[in-house]
Amino acid sequence: MNWLENLRRSFLDWNAMAEVLPTMITVGLKNTLILAAASTVLGVVIGMVLAIMGISRSPWLRIPARLYTDIFRGLPAIVTILLIGQGFARIGRELFGPSPYPLGILALSLIAGAYIGEIFRSGIQSVDRGQMEACRALSMSYGQGMRLIVVPQGVSRVLPALVNQFIGNVKDSSLVYFLGLLASEREIFRVGQDQAVVTGNLSPLLLAGIFYLVVTVPLTHVVNAIDNRLRIGKQRPAIITSGLEEVSELDGASRASGAVFKGGSLDVRNLGMAYGELDVLKGVNLSVKPGSVTCIIGPSGSGKSTRRYRARLAPSSRS
Repeated sequence: MNWLENLRRSFLDWNAMAEVLPTMITVGLKNTLILAAASTVLGVVIGMVLAIMGISRSPWLRIPARLYTDIFRGLPAIVTILLIGQGFARIGRELFGPSPYPLGILALSLIAGAYIGEIFRSGIQSVDRGQMEACRALSMSYGQGMRLIVVPQGVSRVLPALVNQFIGNVKDSSLVYFLGLLASEREIFRVGQDQAVVTGNLSPLLLAGIFYLVVTVPLTHVVNAIDNRLRIGKQRPAIITSGLEEVSELDGASRASGAVFKGGSLDVRNLGMAYGELDVLKGVNLSVKPGSVTCIIGPSGSGKSTRRYRARLAPSSRS
């Protein structure tokens, strides 16, 4: 059983874990969350700019965005961190002093921006084109339609992916220690590594791994729940499954109360609708029989809810 004892001493030294735990929380966890949160926020800004450039009709904007994305997605994260942290070390010392902490955040942001830009671009492009056509029909400019309608819808569709990117930044923050962080700036991995060297076993590193799991696993389940909610919405049990059943129930209730339910009819003649001088509906006739159920369906942006129309209704439509 010597091998079991060796494993226990290497990974389950409770005294070593207890000794490093306060530093792991007050220094390592704090700095890891700061690195991940700051780089994610800055990465969102970079990513949104890249997404707008990436869907632009101008090649002068689209090509640079593509090159940026290819470079920072293709390079390993550690290479980018070392290139930024060491290549701009002199400028960093002049701007931020001896701390490489800001350069580490910048490197993580540049990496995250490339991925977030692709997330935003795919989300924006997934919005139905009818949304922009509806915006133009309402006399909105291209910029207004994108800013007020298309971009918000695209962002709402990729929220789970953004949270996943934050989880990725939490893990990538463990690479910033290569830049030589100060003692007060060490992240979770570096705190565990330093204590492992002092104690001569891997228990502090195991504790560091547990801290990463404590941060990332709950977020993963939250992301799955958000994704499921956005895809299928909130499910509510309902007895009525169709409009016809609703009409029959209403008719039955009216009979039980002594009232007589009579469905009205609708007779539309020569319905027209125009946007300015552009006629989109012209000479449309519609007859709806009493007691029937009629639905107007169509994709988003097709004009189901518009009120700008010209119509002449027959007298029977008022019944």
